Amino acid sequence: MRVLLVDDEPAALERLQALLAQLADVTVIGSAPDGSSALKAIEADKPDLVLLDIQMPELNGLTVAATIPVAHRPEIVFVTAFEMYAPDAFEVEAADYLLKPVRFDRLRQAIERARLRQMLRSQLTLITPAEAHGDGIWVQTRHGHVRVLLLEIDWIEAAGDYVMLHTATRSHMHRTTMSALERTLDDRRLMRVHRSTFVAPDRVREVRRTGRGLASLVLIDGVVVQVGPTYHTAVMERLGFSDAD
Repeated sequence: MRVLLVDDEPAALERLQALLAQLADVTVIGSAPDGSSALKAIEADKPDLVLLDIQMPELNGLTVAATIPVAHRPEIVFVTAFEMYAPDAFEVEAADYLLKPVRFDRLRQAIERARLRQMLRSQLTLITPAEAHGDGIWVQTRHGHVRVLLLEIDWIEAAGDYVMLHTATRSHMHRTTMSALERTLDDRRLMRVHRSTFVAPDRVREVRRTGRGLASLVLIDGVVVQVGPTYHTAVMERLGFSDAD
């Protein structure tokens, strides 16, 4: 995987380079110290993944992610010292959100998640629409159709005109909208926690408060999912909390 690093702090770039050097299948193709330089590098070098700081001179990382043309969009993993930007990060469909100082295990997990998303996006032409029927969702594969059982789904995330159905063993791309899914799915099995995310309540391992009316969920596999402000009260009640807890 070809990776571009974007950060205005040389020490942060050095740490990322040292961690990435431990991964044999990752190549750092360059770095950029600010948002404007990052956009030029993305257009010129077409990386698979961008590890992107948020607070930078000129353009911040969120603006950079929102500006990248869809046709050339790499996977984005934000790397920042501030947890408060997480809701905005997932609005621009980031693959992951890492807090500094970055731990190797979380970086490796983020890269694997980005790799999976990239692979699934490359298979979009092989996938046709399907709907939820009873206890599963039929999705087309290279060899026919597979039924993804609702009980096996850990969480669902939006991916443009598609959604990604994540299970413990693999992920499936499915052409539909989040609104259509919400009308079809049993909310006792999969609750909507964000405009772009559903989560199975029994897969939640930890709840992190990130501010007044803000929270994130840590799933049993370590994935961190942001709770949208609109859904916060309902999600907390569903998990057995109140806003006062």
